[in-house]
Amino acid sequence: MADTEALAVQLTECAERGDFEGAFKLIRANQDEFAKNLKPAGVRDALKKTTKDRLLLSFVDGVPFGAEPLDKSLVRLEKLLGFQPGALVLNGTWGLGVVKRLDYFYKKITVDFKTKKGHQFTYAAAVDMLERAPEGHILVKYHDRDAELQTLIKEQPGEFIKDVLKSYGDMPITRLEDVCAQNGFVKSVNWKKFWEGARAALRKDKLVEIPVKRADPIRLKASVEDYGDSWLTAFSHETDPKLLLAGVKEFVAQGKFKTATDEVKAKIEERLVFAVTAARKVDDALYTRLAVTVRELGFSKPAAAEMRDYLWERKRFVKAAATLPAREVGAMIAFLADGDEAKARLYAAVPDLCFTAVAEIVQQFGQEEACRQAMGALMKAPKAPATLTTLLVGKYENFRAWKELPPLSTLLTHAIALGEGRQSGETLKMQNLIRRLFADVKWLAKVFAWLAPADQALFFERFQASIAWDPSTHHTIVVRMTRIVPALEAHVVAVEKKKEYARLTSYRSFALKKAEYLKLINEDMPENVRKIEFAKGFGDLSENAEYQYAKDEQRQLMQKQTLMQQDLETVKPSDFADATTDEVMPGVAVVVATANGEKTYSILGEWDNDPEQGVLSSKARLAANMLGKKVGDQFELPGAEGQVAFGTVKAIQPLSDAVRAWMALPAGMQI
Repeated sequence: MADTEALAVQLTECAERGDFEGAFKLIRANQDEFAKNLKPAGVRDALKKTTKDRLLLSFVDGVPFGAEPLDKSLVRLEKLLGFQPGALVLNGTWGLGVVKRLDYFYKKITVDFKTKKGHQFTYAAAVDMLERAPEGHILVKYHDRDAELQTLIKEQPGEFIKDVLKSYGDMPITRLEDVCAQNGFVKSVNWKKFWEGARAALRKDKLVEIPVKRADPIRLKASVEDYGDSWLTAFSHETDPKLLLAGVKEFVAQGKFKTATDEVKAKIEERLVFAVTAARKVDDALYTRLAVTVRELGFSKPAAAEMRDYLWERKRFVKAAATLPAREVGAMIAFLADGDEAKARLYAAVPDLCFTAVAEIVQQFGQEEACRQAMGALMKAPKAPATLTTLLVGKYENFRAWKELPPLSTLLTHAIALGEGRQSGETLKMQNLIRRLFADVKWLAKVFAWLAPADQALFFERFQASIAWDPSTHHTIVVRMTRIVPALEAHVVAVEKKKEYARLTSYRSFALKKAEYLKLINEDMPENVRKIEFAKGFGDLSENAEYQYAKDEQRQLMQKQTLMQQDLETVKPSDFADATTDEVMPGVAVVVATANGEKTYSILGEWDNDPEQGVLSSKARLAANMLGKKVGDQFELPGAEGQVAFGTVKAIQPLSDAVRAWMALPAGMQI
């Protein structure tokens, strides 16, 4: 590197001949030396001495020399110098743009994007939000050539995806979909069909590595691996279990394993032993995939029995099945099913397993009597597994010959129960599948065709009696059933329309809501106006974060004010003196009996809520489920997961003196 004196002389010569470009290159190449011997402001002044061009001078002034290390300031200046009219730039939100104008006076850059013309950036924002578009980038490659891009997407989807990966880097499928949708390449509604074609093409391309898991990135290789000595050396030193497994999978997929030497196979076995050990107690799904691979390749180490024992222990295979790709779950089931005793253990684990694993067990062993007997026993239990219920009911035509199963009417009863109430996890997924089945007219028609007339009526009545389905969905399905089997009209039970109650609340809650409204319009909104006026002093409003935050807050406050005003005009204050104890309504106390004992709730108005006093808003789900009920009636208890829970109205009483005192207008407040 040149010494300080020589650099100073060269910089002076650049100033004398007005060579801004030469001065910038000199400083950039020797930035460490300049940083040691010249303050950032000195570097800025030295550059300004080399030109009288107002645009270049505005660029230099637009960089915060001194506020950050010299190298970062030079990078910012270099970016600004690249934003010349006609330059193609990239933005994470708007995609490809063309620099249209540079305004040295206001220090702004105007860019035309496809969906946002004439967008202005301050110099600082341009440096942070724009990048010069690389020549090989897909957006640059097909700039003004949209017809060619659409042809590529339609006729060569694999090549199109490779262009996207070259431009944006390796990424998971979900991110790939987002990139394609954001740039208008492929609409989200068309993605599934497009990806099927693209994936088929990419699987044949040796330069593309498609991961097993959707969360892992699709990789674009620089060259085709020859799997020679260099590959073996790199593989021998790899320590990441995931990469070791991927390397083996690719080696096998390319047909190299069959012709590999004993030395190479021994090295692969050694690294797989390492990977299996590394995955223990860290990643059950990865351990399972490694174990299956060891078995498929015929290696003796680690021992298959040892790996099976590990997966059986603490039911690790259950967790693994839930996270494995669907196509690998079957391999895991086959690996574990080592003999009749092992199969019996799998059958017993069905209630804990995910739907894919249950389906694989039935598919692989359904021809065996022991499997059919085990599945039949599970379905004859009071509460059948959600996964097995969904499988058998959804594909019943495949299981009609199974004599070990209970009658179809029993299976349907389990399905109706599964569709009720709120579920979670895998059971929630099954509930959604069941609900879609019941909404499918073709499926319903097949079910009724399989049932005898007496069972048709029982099925219909059982579904009608289910109170925990969504009311509109429930009504629609009942109507569809009667259209499929008109004779069921005779079994239709008239549904009493739910009574509507006046929109009321206690004097206390009304006064508190009004006080909150007055604070909003008298304090919060004026304070927001002051924030907006103060933020205007920070400069350009389009790039002013404080101003944008204040305006966002203003919109939220105005929306809140509108809603609160509407509520105060609609909801009326009340002492609930007209409430009667004939049925549950706002203004009564309800004694509820559940499996956990009895509890009393005082149901008041929309804005009333105090758990310590047992006060419940009439809009709360528990209260809404009780409204209109009479003594002895049942209702669903909200919040129960899994099996639906119910409560019973044991008594309806007048409000207690303590609750009436709570309802009163607080001292000093008005309505």
